[in-house]
Amino acid sequence: MQENNRQEYHDKMIEAFIDKPSETLWYQNSFKKFTINGVDKLQWNWSWWAFGGGFLYLLYRKQYLPAIILFFASFMLSIIPFVSLILMVLSGGYASYFVYKGYKTKLQEIESAIDDEETRLTTMREIGGYNQWVVWVYSIFVLIIIAFFSTIFIPIILQ
Repeated sequence: MQENNRQEYHDKMIEAFIDKPSETLWYQNSFKKFTINGVDKLQWNWSWWAFGGGFLYLLYRKQYLPAIILFFASFMLSIIPFVSLILMVLSGGYASYFVYKGYKTKLQEIESAIDDEETRLTTMREIGGYNQWVVWVYSIFVLIIIAFFSTIFIPIILQ
């Protein structure tokens, strides 16, 4: 495969994996940072979504093992001052690398099992993508927190 065609193929596969056209270009550019001549490299790549969402960002992007590890690390280390902030910064800088690793794993599985490019793209769309339920769970959680604090602070303010 010629270099130009190969890059076009990978861009299509990333687009299928991300499954959100508005975010595709950001991930295509990010994923290029994580490989040098075909060798994977852990690289800092900032994401505000990963910074603010932490393990939820990884769940949203279907990266379950890194999400579980980050969740437990956040839970276990949250008692130490400033560790939560450090984990948030590290998540913001490195979480997209784990999305890339998930993409690479799925890409290798698909390419070893399927020869047809259109079938590969369809399969990548089906197994890639994102978990919309994470947005709903997070939204409900935020609403519960707001309701809880409003029942505590509004009566104090109104006194």
